[in-house]
Amino acid sequence: MRRIAVVVNPIAGMGGRVGLKGTDGKVAEARERGAEQRAPDRAREALDSLRATSQEVDLLTYGDPMGASLAREAGFDPTVVGHPEDPAETSSEDTRAAVRAFVDHGVDVVGFVGGDGTAVDVAETLDELDDETPILGVPAGVKVYSSVFGVSPRAAGRILGTFSETEPAEVNDIDEDAFRGGEVVTELRAVATVPVADQRQSAKQLGGGTVETLAEGVAEGVRPGVTYVLGPGSTVGAIKEKLGFEGTTLGVDVWRDGELLVADAAESDILAALGEENVVVVSPIGGQGFVFGRGNQQLSPAVVRRCDVEVVASRRKLDDIGTLRVDTGDPELDAELEGWLKVRVGRYERRLVEVVS
Repeated sequence: MRRIAVVVNPIAGMGGRVGLKGTDGKVAEARERGAEQRAPDRAREALDSLRATSQEVDLLTYGDPMGASLAREAGFDPTVVGHPEDPAETSSEDTRAAVRAFVDHGVDVVGFVGGDGTAVDVAETLDELDDETPILGVPAGVKVYSSVFGVSPRAAGRILGTFSETEPAEVNDIDEDAFRGGEVVTELRAVATVPVADQRQSAKQLGGGTVETLAEGVAEGVRPGVTYVLGPGSTVGAIKEKLGFEGTTLGVDVWRDGELLVADAAESDILAALGEENVVVVSPIGGQGFVFGRGNQQLSPAVVRRCDVEVVASRRKLDDIGTLRVDTGDPELDAELEGWLKVRVGRYERRLVEVVS
């Protein structure tokens, strides 16, 4: 019987849909903006998948709100190895305490629900203990760029219950203050042992090729009266420049008829600005292929359902990633987005690429 530990960072991802690009040190502001917890639903989805995948599981977890009740709701009878100091305000130290307790109980793998910051807490704690227990992340944060996560909560649950081999993977984190200022500053924080699995995401590759003609093609094709929701990244940033404004490099901007309606928009701003016809323009993350669900949670299911979707990417990026991925947090929408999509790769050229979740 496999001994699997699961710990949930309940505040992970709260800053995404309200435009904060992260939750580290911003929980109060996220709540003031109306943010709702995202991690518990993601955790439950992963636990349901784990339960369906394997009945031979001895599950260990941490006290509420860091996993106990969610595990019971999924049908497990978990061993609770400890409790957060203040359940109303959990911290990174609670995550680290949970990992130490899991190691004391001799678990076979540590699953965690959160983003890159949570991954750092887990991996650094294992490093301090000189312990090589495998880890796997259930993606729930705003920053999910390290290669220690499943491509979706469902995939993470399946991997936890079925993996047989492990390999090393990098844990990187992004400086959130720099990120909010439009700059990506990454730092290698740890090297962790992770399950070998096709549905574990690759590390984000920073940088890319020229997208000059692609941007010109999109700019030439804009239609009067249509609202364009322009996602983050350098590729879409080139389109914003062709439209005549300096966009938010790592945020979402809303533009219509030559006017920037909203800069660095949160989900609520986008919904308020949408018109009768809307197009969301996004580019996949290099090395991973995600078009929704990584670094652009402002583009929520409610936003995507009201828009036509245009995906743009350089040929080199598509060659590297192969397929596109979606993880909107709404399984029904993910299923609707699956299939073959024409991705713009030049002024006129498009390439058929498969979308999976």
